Amino acid sequence: MKRAIPVVVLSIAGLVPVWLYQPSAGSSTVQATTPAPSSTSSGSAGSSGGNVVTSSTITTEKGPVQLQVTFDGTKITAVKMLQQPDHPQTEAAVPKLIAETLEAQSADIDTVSGATITSEAYKKSLQATIDDNAKTAAKASASPAEEAARTVDGTAVDTEKGTVQVQVTFEGDKISAVRMLQQPDHPQTTAAVPKLIAETLEAQSADIDTVSGATITSEGYKESLQAAIDAKG
Repeated sequence: MKRAIPVVVLSIAGLVPVWLYQPSAGSSTVQATTPAPSSTSSGSAGSSGGNVVTSSTITTEKGPVQLQVTFDGTKITAVKMLQQPDHPQTEAAVPKLIAETLEAQSADIDTVSGATITSEAYKKSLQATIDDNAKTAAKASASPAEEAARTVDGTAVDTEKGTVQVQVTFEGDKISAVRMLQQPDHPQTTAAVPKLIAETLEAQSADIDTVSGATITSEGYKESLQAAIDAKG
């Protein structure tokens, strides 16, 4: 029994270093945070959505100027310089011009001191994009019927009762409306015109009947109507 005691003591002593150097379960982890990339788009501001209009290039003695402007409806939401003079004064002026544009919402902005030539070309280019956007917006707001409609005046036909002239509105090849520009001042003509127009809209041609009691006016009407149809092509 006396010999066993040192062996037990040595065994316990041998375990002490192992226990002291076990790794901690709560060790910390270093997390690297990647910084967000900075914008390298010189001379741009605002969002990238909406109608994007690119101006034509304006050549100046300092260099070419060209803009790309983004619109949300009629609101200017972003301006980007596609071309600009390679000059320190221009580089300093561009952010000011863009900031003024977004605030003024027009090309009515101040010229930047020290960059007069670039400023003037910028404003001219900006106005061109505003005009183009307005045309696009107007075209988009027009209904297909309004866009396709075309009005043609027939020839003025002189008759013994008076002058007869019609104005015809076409939607594509269809006659959608007829209006009398000139007609004899006579009760029979006044009564005949609605009948002539109704027959025209039904027949979709000048091949219609003459209204009894208004033969002369009817013939002048059909002649003017046919001229309008021929002019429409």
